[in-house]
Amino acid sequence: MSDRWKPSVTVAAIVERGGRFLLVEEHTPEGLRLNNPAGHLDPGESPVDGCAREALEETGWQFRPTALVGIYLSRFQRATNGEDITYLRFAFCGELLAHDAQRPLDDGIVRTVWLTPQEVRDSAARHRSPLVQRCMEDHLRGQRHPLDLVYTHPSVAQPG
Repeated sequence: MSDRWKPSVTVAAIVERGGRFLLVEEHTPEGLRLNNPAGHLDPGESPVDGCAREALEETGWQFRPTALVGIYLSRFQRATNGEDITYLRFAFCGELLAHDAQRPLDDGIVRTVWLTPQEVRDSAARHRSPLVQRCMEDHLRGQRHPLDLVYTHPSVAQPG
């Protein structure tokens, strides 16, 4: 059946340090936008591993997820061509480890920024997704779930 619904699975790092949240400023078809360090889950990786990878690629920070903040479903319709995308996002909080300031950031990432919660709220018109603020607010409310809530069977990494 060709019209089977297939949401895009993404992972996001919700990183707070000293009362500020780490976001990336990135080029998108809609212009320059702010986002959590986030991206698509790659074949063969768990959501936890994908989140750590995306955080490193987009910010230069090694990130170790310690808890699941939430699982989110959102829909986006691109104004330019009508493309309709549904995202299934796994958002994790955790701890920053080492930073490699010399590491090139992913294509499209302009820079990283550290914003207060109010600055994140005030910049909502520039967010890539409404989930940027929602994930931050859930984190601020203390929403945490154990990592083992998201189970990845070994067959994901080694099919057959």
